[in-house]
Amino acid sequence: MKSAVAAANFSIMDRSRFSELIRDHHQPLIAYARVLCGHPDRAREIVQDSFVAAWQSIGKFDITRDFGSWLRGIVRNKWREDCRRHRREVPLEEPELVGLEEVIRQWCAESGESGLLGRLHDCRAKLPETLSSAVQAYYDDSNSDGESAAAAIGIPAATFRKRLERARTALRQCLESNA
Repeated sequence: MKSAVAAANFSIMDRSRFSELIRDHHQPLIAYARVLCGHPDRAREIVQDSFVAAWQSIGKFDITRDFGSWLRGIVRNKWREDCRRHRREVPLEEPELVGLEEVIRQWCAESGESGLLGRLHDCRAKLPETLSSAVQAYYDDSNSDGESAAAAIGIPAATFRKRLERARTALRQCLESNA
């Protein structure tokens, strides 16, 4: 595991090594935070706050532990702080969090650290603007139905559905060719 090797010598941790570890774990942490809080902007804020907290407490990291699990613990704590700060109900109880942690750990082990999310990000960058905007409206901007996503980018629903279909096909082909 690349991050285990990089994390093994925190006594001489520098910004570049820490940045490398953060890049390796960024996308899985965004996905994890999004599951916890349900909103992409809040998820990004929580992950950013977690990176700051991780850097500030890097000296406390136990090198016998998994770096990704440690970061997810920080994300989970930042999410709880966010819920308390905004007096929101916590939608997931501790048993669900433990189960989610196990699923994420297994997924990270199966996909590798740069894995599928990194390849998907690269493939999305290759999409033409019309297809990219459809993917962003549907998946990133929390428009969970085609009608609202089509309205968000100002095109008819039928056109939107066709663009999303083409984007999915292009992404699938790109991922298969880069496997």
